[in-house]
Amino acid sequence: MYQIRMKNCAFFARHGVFDEEEMLGQRFYVDAALTVDPGRALEDDSIENTVDYGVAFQVIEKIITGQRRFLIEALALEVGKALTARYPQIARAEVTVRKPNAPVPGVLDYVEVTVAFPQ
Repeated sequence: MYQIRMKNCAFFARHGVFDEEEMLGQRFYVDAALTVDPGRALEDDSIENTVDYGVAFQVIEKIITGQRRFLIEALALEVGKALTARYPQIARAEVTVRKPNAPVPGVLDYVEVTVAFPQ
């Protein structure tokens, strides 16, 4: 097994519980740690047999910039499911979604959740 890590993928989207979050939108950040069964990809130096992280980025982008979700937990799970469906050689996808402008009554850097799929 080996791991591919994608850090701080940034997207503008409109997720959240409050109407203002949908109306104004904000930037979301995604990390993905993908545990991959190498098969022969490493020995053969073959992009066709591994996870193409350019395509993985597009999978993440489509979900994060797509349909509004109330929970960033739901976004993280959907990303994990989509990545493992697209690449069956991913044994585990650990996806973190960060929301820097979470509507809380105080000061914080961001709120983040991490979901692993399969659990």
